[in-house]
Amino acid sequence: MSRTDLTSDAFTMIRNAQDIRAEEVAIPFSSMMLKICDILKVEGYIENYKEMEIDAHKKIKVYLRYNGKKPAITKIQKVSKPGRRVYAGKKDIHSVLRGHGIKIVSTSQGLYTDRQAREKGIGGEVLGMVW
Repeated sequence: MSRTDLTSDAFTMIRNAQDIRAEEVAIPFSSMMLKICDILKVEGYIENYKEMEIDAHKKIKVYLRYNGKKPAITKIQKVSKPGRRVYAGKKDIHSVLRGHGIKIVSTSQGLYTDRQAREKGIGGEVLGMVW
């Protein structure tokens, strides 16, 4: 079965794993997902991640973070979808929950959080939001 939207699939896998209080989850591999995992680690939403080969397929194993019994990620959602892309100019990238969350923005210079994109003065496609 081919997948059309790896980012949505990965976000759903992370959400489902946190619902059952799993310590880790294996998500589909792509270079974009590696960069998203890097952003989530730097921002403190996941403990760590690493590339693995599981059943002859490359995967990313994500180690989830919990604060006590509560997951560090309260909500993770996809904004831009294959059927409806969402773009934001440099003046239209607003913060999430007044700075308590992040937007992941795909720009011509790479993947950035909303804060980093505003600092650099660039816009792009809003991939998702995490808080």
